[in-house]
Amino acid sequence: MSAAADTKAITPPDIRARKSKVPLVCLTAYTTPMAKLVDRHCDVVLVGDSVGMVLHGLPSTLGVTLDMMIMHGKAVRRGLERALLVVDMPFGSYEEGPEQAFRNAARLMAETDCAAVKLEGGESMAATIRFLTGRGIPVMAHVGLTPQAVNMFGGYRVQGRGEDADRIRREAVTVADAGAFSVVLEKVPEHLARQITAEIAIPTIGIGASPACDGQILVIDDMLGLFSAFRPKFVKRYADLGDQAEAAIAAYADEVRKRRFPAAEHVFADIPQAESVKGGEAA
Repeated sequence: MSAAADTKAITPPDIRARKSKVPLVCLTAYTTPMAKLVDRHCDVVLVGDSVGMVLHGLPSTLGVTLDMMIMHGKAVRRGLERALLVVDMPFGSYEEGPEQAFRNAARLMAETDCAAVKLEGGESMAATIRFLTGRGIPVMAHVGLTPQAVNMFGGYRVQGRGEDADRIRREAVTVADAGAFSVVLEKVPEHLARQITAEIAIPTIGIGASPACDGQILVIDDMLGLFSAFRPKFVKRYADLGDQAEAAIAAYADEVRKRRFPAAEHVFADIPQAESVKGGEAA
């Protein structure tokens, strides 16, 4: 594969065409440095409203604003060359109706240069998804546990168990029929996610769902061990960077208090001015 082909930007139709093929690799990102790290490995990078919890210390995603999503979307855009950039529509920015959703989605796309937006909800969002996609805004849907509706669910509970399975299945079918190019299945029973993946024509992206999904997504801070407020069962930690960072900070604090930092190699010698300028720059 040529370098040009390797860096060709992925599009929503590319993601849709990956149905039942090599699984899609998806992660969240909220900053430019992190976006640069994930770009070469991921197919989709989501600027999730989880940013409110993992970076801003909010108790849930409900306090996240459109301006916050735009700020972080711009930052991530600067770090991506290849992966598809999707930005979450925050709570209150689309539920009122298709026209409100279009205004805010259009602003998100114009200001962040993202390729698609993600919104939560199934049957209640069908008209909105159809309205957006009919006007040139690709939509990634999200059913199952939808965190913006956490108060309705009474917490972050598994959705689709028992008789409730048919509701989740209908919602997935509905968003696919409405024009979404993919759908996130969050915190649903494994057998149900497997059934939905086999039934609908668009890729399913699992988070607490099934290995049979067409792709997987995790919150980057969760899988790197940087966010420890809670740890869902579906999160696998691939590193413990939080512990490593705390150890490094503790070592720094200890050296500062004992005057071991800065050492001789970290400070500047007092040398004659004539020797301190080389090539027009101060030495």
